[in-house]
Amino acid sequence: MALVPKATGARDALLDAAEAIMLEEGYAAVTTRRIAGRAGLNSALVFYYFDTMDGLFIALFRRGAQETQQRWDRVLRSSQPLWGIWDMLRDESHTARTMEFIALGNHRKAIRTELATAAKRFHQMQRKVLARALESYGVDPDAWPASSVIVILTGIARYLLIEEAFDVHLGHAETVALVEGQIRALEGDRQPAEGGVVAAAPG
Repeated sequence: MALVPKATGARDALLDAAEAIMLEEGYAAVTTRRIAGRAGLNSALVFYYFDTMDGLFIALFRRGAQETQQRWDRVLRSSQPLWGIWDMLRDESHTARTMEFIALGNHRKAIRTELATAAKRFHQMQRKVLARALESYGVDPDAWPASSVIVILTGIARYLLIEEAFDVHLGHAETVALVEGQIRALEGDRQPAEGGVVAAAPG
């Protein structure tokens, strides 16, 4: 049996290479040859570690989802969850990666299933914490359901980033000001903290 590099190092290098290519050129540019060349490894190792390209994309998505989960955990435990949610949704690098996986999911059923599972999990987590926060601010849950607030913020942030990618900015500043004015009315001015996440709420 041929010797292969240490699993963790080689596997992570392949995932790092795949992610870099995806973000720079789009998912269609991610091939075994391009990944291996970028990582400086034999292309056969892609199938050794991931079996298929779907397996590689799923592993890459799960790795990113785990990192995103950790970021969401910090945001949703913070003293200003609305600011945290909005700032994270406006993070261009995070959204660019998500959009590539959405595009990929349109063509690969296994990826679409993975995306749907993660989306449901994140939405439930966000809804639970946000509902508690909105209630503490005295917001009427019938007028502003937490699930609706999440959809509104996500939709606005994603739409703005898509247009900005094409250098279209008409109405963006006004929309951002409108959203942030509503958040400010509930949570006050944004309070930055280390790592770009507002300070944790008092225990």
